[in-house]
Amino acid sequence: MTTRKHPNDPRESDEPEPATASLASKVAELDSAVAETKDKYLRLAADFENYKKRMRQEQLETIQHASAELIARLLPVLDDLEKVLEHRPAGIDESWVKGLQLSVRKLEEVLGTHGLQPIDSVGTRFDPKLHEAVGHEESTEHPEDTVVSELRRGYRIRDRVVRPALVKLARPPARSEDDS
Repeated sequence: MTTRKHPNDPRESDEPEPATASLASKVAELDSAVAETKDKYLRLAADFENYKKRMRQEQLETIQHASAELIARLLPVLDDLEKVLEHRPAGIDESWVKGLQLSVRKLEEVLGTHGLQPIDSVGTRFDPKLHEAVGHEESTEHPEDTVVSELRRGYRIRDRVVRPALVKLARPPARSEDDS
């Protein structure tokens, strides 16, 4: 026996059933929610990576700042040791002097491993970020505002100045009334 389909049978129409339409809209809604959740996840993951990088950088800067502070406190000791070597009295045992020189060199090397570098000043143009001018010397050999002598060595750690150099600057000789 064959069953004949009724022409108005709702199962045979081209229009989707209400349940199918409801499911399709639900699927579209869930797809949209999944896309939105995935987008939020990717943004959070990127934000977290940026946060980790920022924290690593801040931690490194904190360590460098702490070592810079300690190094700055050790620089007067290094200055004093160098002054002792410059002003040694006559008759001092040379082996003692060489031992002191070796100790100064070792201290400079240890500080250098932490990034300490002396600022080269003599013969350079005055830079207020690197130098502190404490006087002038008349000079015809150097252009004006060129460092002609260093009274105290300056130091930096990487790109940060720990202590500026105390320097004297060149200035042109004063013109006397006889020259005019």
